[in-house]
Amino acid sequence: MILVTRLNGSVFAVNPDLIQRVDATPDTVITLVDGAKFVVTEPLTEVVERVMAFRARVVATAHALEETGTADVLELPAHPDTTHTTTSDTDGDLPAPVPLHRRRP
Repeated sequence: MILVTRLNGSVFAVNPDLIQRVDATPDTVITLVDGAKFVVTEPLTEVVERVMAFRARVVATAHALEETGTADVLELPAHPDTTHTTTSDTDGDLPAPVPLHRRRP
């Protein structure tokens, strides 16, 4: 998963395997294979770099598993925006949930 920021400042995670394309029109729009679209604050090049870093971590972990039989889980780098609020007493690292709305047909 990669972390990105909505225009309202909320941070969320996207599975890079589900990204169909990323457009800069001029806002950065991430389109998933199911047609869902997300407008994010990160520039296109930043999203591409995060996807590449994610894939590099996957390959490095797979290589370590193959070589040693075990692998340390590679940590996801911290998102640059650490000013989010939390609502959970058990895990202070999660941002406040974003209300969900039914998608229009």
